[in-house]
Amino acid sequence: MLTSALAGFAASVVLIVAIGAQNAFVLRQGVRREHVIPVVVICAVSDLMLILAGIAGLGAVVTAQPTAVTIIRWVGAAFLLTYAALAAKRAWRPGALKPADHTPATLRATLLTCLALTWLNPHVYLDTVLLLGSVAQQHPHRWLFGAGAAVASGAWFSALGLGAHRLAPVLSRPAAWRVLDGLIAIVMVAVAVGLLT
Repeated sequence: MLTSALAGFAASVVLIVAIGAQNAFVLRQGVRREHVIPVVVICAVSDLMLILAGIAGLGAVVTAQPTAVTIIRWVGAAFLLTYAALAAKRAWRPGALKPADHTPATLRATLLTCLALTWLNPHVYLDTVLLLGSVAQQHPHRWLFGAGAAVASGAWFSALGLGAHRLAPVLSRPAAWRVLDGLIAIVMVAVAVGLLT
């Protein structure tokens, strides 16, 4: 039983540690110290829901509907490219978005962005629902596998969001924010292109 939970933990860590759209957003919120706890909770709870859906067999249903996967892919890529354009604009011309950079984002706007980056990202479905779900089916205790995966997700988002403030001294200079926003833009574009190709 413990083996299944540890396997789920390890599989989840491998999938979520790579910097993607959701992780970049959590990192940015953590560094800015804006609505970090709600963002971490949304990411962890969303992952839990997706892990449970994958283990329950939603992956097989989604795979059987290629049109739905295609629509999710295009909508997700469009959203990621829009987010990348905003990050690139902040990196290229920091003064262009000055009011947004100096005024903290509202909780509502932050949560909506977090939800969109989570639920409109097709990689979430491919990695969490399809891949983790199918790997879980190979374990005799698939729900313990899912519990391990959920613990890994919660631990990762907590560490990323709550630990990011340690980067604040490094990112106190505007040039550092420009580099971070530039990297975020590149990651978003790479993920979007990967989805479309």
